[in-house]
Amino acid sequence: MNKSGETILSVENLFVSYGHVEALKGVSLEVKRGEIVVLVGSNGAGKTSIMETILGVNQTRKGRIIFEGREITNLSSDKIVRSGIFLVPEGRGVFSSMSVLDNLLLGAHHNLKNAKEKTAYVYELFPVLGQRRNQIAGTLSGGERQMLSIARALMSNPKMIMVDEPSIGLAPKIVNDIFKILQNLNKEGYAILLSEQNVYKALKLADRGYVLETGSVVLDGTSEGLLHNTDIRKAYLGA
Repeated sequence: MNKSGETILSVENLFVSYGHVEALKGVSLEVKRGEIVVLVGSNGAGKTSIMETILGVNQTRKGRIIFEGREITNLSSDKIVRSGIFLVPEGRGVFSSMSVLDNLLLGAHHNLKNAKEKTAYVYELFPVLGQRRNQIAGTLSGGERQMLSIARALMSNPKMIMVDEPSIGLAPKIVNDIFKILQNLNKEGYAILLSEQNVYKALKLADRGYVLETGSVVLDGTSEGLLHNTDIRKAYLGA
C-alpha cells in the first residue's frame, strides 16, 4: 500500500443531531494518504452518519472536517465530490432504470472531459461491467451492482473513497471479490474509509480502525491491535 504518513482527512470533534437525537458526539478521526481505515460498530453506532457528514449530506452542529489541508465543513455535497471524496452508499445505490454506462457517466458528471478514458479504466478493472455496459443496472446481480457503485465512484477522480457496508446481502464468495477489489484500489493509491459489519474481514483488510458506540469513538488503534483486543473479540468476533 502506498502510504505517505500525510493526513488526507481529519475529522475534529464532530457533533451532529437529527432533530433532538444526537447522532455524533465529539467524533474525531483521521485517514492518512494511501490508508484503509475501518469504522466498526453495531447498527446505529454512527458509522453512516460520519460518512454522510463528511460528504455534506448532514450539517454538523460543531466540529471541523479538513480534507487535503482545506476545511470542507458543511460545504455542499457537489463541492465535496469535486474536492476528491466520493461515497459508495450502503445498498449499492445504483440507478436501477438506467444502463451500466449511464450510471458510470453520472459519476463523472462534473468532469466529462476525460470520461472516455475513465470509462476504459473502470472496464479494465471490472470486465463484467464492460460486457454489460448497455444492460439496465437493475437487472445486475447484487455483486455486480456493488462493483458498478464502486466503479461509478472511480469515475469522479476521487482521492478518497468512502464505502458504507459493502458486504450486506452478498454471498461470501462475492464479499471476498469486493474486498479484493478494495485492496487492489488501495494498492493503486486510493485512501479508503470503510464501514463494515464483518469486523474480522474488515480489520484484516484495513491499516487502522475506530470503534463506535452510540455516536462516540470508544476505541481506536491499528487493525492488528484491535483484532487482538479482548473486548473487540467478545463484542464482535464471538471469542
